[in-house]
Amino acid sequence: METAAPSAVIVAIDGPSGTGKSSTSKAVAAKLGLRYLDTGAQYRAITWWMITNGVDTEDPHAIAVAAGKPAIVSGTDPGAPTITVDGLDASGPIRTKEVTSKVSAVSAVPEVRTRITELQRTIAADADGGIVVEGRDIGTTVLPDADLKVFLTASAEARAARRSGELKGKEATDLAATREALIKRDAADSGRKTSPLAKAGDAVEVDTTDLTLDQVIECVVTLVEEKRAGRK
Repeated sequence: METAAPSAVIVAIDGPSGTGKSSTSKAVAAKLGLRYLDTGAQYRAITWWMITNGVDTEDPHAIAVAAGKPAIVSGTDPGAPTITVDGLDASGPIRTKEVTSKVSAVSAVPEVRTRITELQRTIAADADGGIVVEGRDIGTTVLPDADLKVFLTASAEARAARRSGELKGKEATDLAATREALIKRDAADSGRKTSPLAKAGDAVEVDTTDLTLDQVIECVVTLVEEKRAGRK
C-alpha cells in the first residue's frame, strides 16, 4: 500500500540578522523535501547591481528608476541555492561589506520592494511540494497566508558573535563593531515605511540565543510536521 506524499506547505521564517535564519531555513527545507528561498540574497543582488552600474545608492529616486532593470534569478535547491543577476553568478559578490552597508537603504525604496516582493511570490507559488522562504517581511507582507510563520530572535551579543564568526580575512571585524552594525541595521529595517521588519501576529517566536543550530532546526521541523499533521 502506497503512502500519501506529504502535503505541500509554505513556511515563512523571519527575523533580524544573525539569528540563524539562513542555516535553519536551508536545513529544514532539505530535511523535509521543500524548496528554499533566501529573499535577503535578492535584495543584496539588486544592491550589488546598483553599485556596479553606477546608481547612487543614496538617491531613492535613482534607485526607483533602476529597480526594474536587473534580471534576478534565484535557484531554490536548499543543498545548493544559487542567484544570478543578468546571467552572472552573484553568490559571492553580494556578500561583500560594501553591499552589506548599502542594502538597507536600497531595500527601503518602495519600488525595489514591490519588484522583489512580486518575484518572491511567484517563486513561492511555483514551488512544487512547498517551500521555506526566509527574510524580514515574509510573514507580514510577502506571504501573509503562509501555512507556518516562524520569527527567530536572539540577543545582540549572540548575533554579533555568530556574524563575526562568518567573516574572514578583510571582512573580519571585532565583536563590538559587528554588534553596532547589527543594531543599526535592525533600526533601519524595523523603521522603514515600506514592509518593515516585524513579527507577524500569528508567528511562532523562537529565541535562538541559548540554542544550538541543531536544536533550532529540530524545533522548526517539529512545527512544520505538526502543521502537516493537522491537515490530515
